[in-house]
Amino acid sequence: MNLFIWQTVYLLAALVLLPVSPFLYLQGRYVRRKVGVLPDAGGETIGRTGTGDREVSFLAIGESTVAGLGAETHETALTGQFAGFLSEKIGRAVRWRAIGKNGVTSRRTLNELVPLIPEGEKYDYILLGTCGNEVLKLSSPIKFRRWTIRLIEHMRERYPDAQIFITNAPVIRLSPVLPQPIRFILGHLSAMHDKNIQEFTAGMDKVFYFHQPQSVGEGFFADGIHPSEKGYRDWSQAMIQFFTRHYKW
Repeated sequence: MNLFIWQTVYLLAALVLLPVSPFLYLQGRYVRRKVGVLPDAGGETIGRTGTGDREVSFLAIGESTVAGLGAETHETALTGQFAGFLSEKIGRAVRWRAIGKNGVTSRRTLNELVPLIPEGEKYDYILLGTCGNEVLKLSSPIKFRRWTIRLIEHMRERYPDAQIFITNAPVIRLSPVLPQPIRFILGHLSAMHDKNIQEFTAGMDKVFYFHQPQSVGEGFFADGIHPSEKGYRDWSQAMIQFFTRHYKW
């Protein structure tokens, strides 16, 4: 029932905004030129953190945050930071791999990035980073749910014993670079996706979604959209703490 309501609100909003869509498009293009595009994180996309012989394996896959925009290397970006806090939590070494691409949605992650996972590799923990572009590319609630579920189901079938974590829908309203009314529109769509994914992941086995936070700390952003290295650290730590409250390690 909630999905029907969200989809109806989405369609009604699209009709209301149709007359001003050229202005919104131009405003979006202006913001893109003003902010620019950060490069992917450099260095190796695989690594190991922590100590101990009994290591676990961790895969991060998805959009620009997994590609590490805003950080110098993957060790200081989302994958490496999350792996570090995961290692501290479980007391074991973590072997990690990052497979990310700027601009991908859940559908493109499934079609373009999943085939890049090396055959034969097994993972104990998986982090899906796909919610951001579902907002920025204006995915409808139905489309967002359909393709996110397909991605989760594929990863579950391929890695039946893995714990699957999902990063939050972006907190658009906290962005210091997005002007109104784009910030208002995208902010409400992001909040809708946040409620949507909370609902459809609630009953899934070994699937945990990080709920949209209410605030971020000073220095979180690198460009007003993507996290800085400090932002990746704060975000990863917050996710591990959140998942600890809902998952028995």
